[in-house]
Amino acid sequence: MATYCVLGSFTDQGVRNAKDTLKRSEAFKGMAKKCGASVKELYWAQGQYDIVAILEASDDLAVTSLALSVGALGNVRTQTLRLFSPADMKKVIDKIV
Repeated sequence: MATYCVLGSFTDQGVRNAKDTLKRSEAFKGMAKKCGASVKELYWAQGQYDIVAILEASDDLAVTSLALSVGALGNVRTQTLRLFSPADMKKVIDKIV
């Protein structure tokens, strides 16, 4: 399973409906499951991003379908980062030519 960090920023619509953010987070977890991903951690943040989620998924397609599904709702815009564990990085380094 691959690990991903999803950074979310509220849109204007999302800010207007901020009181629903906890309900939306539960819906997000269900949506992730349907897309083939699981939410391991979910935080609200101060600064450039309003939400930080750590996900696991079998492939990039699952996470991309989740990001598009969430974006279509209009409350959050996301940026997704693929994360690499030390074991993953060892494999990467071993392939450097």
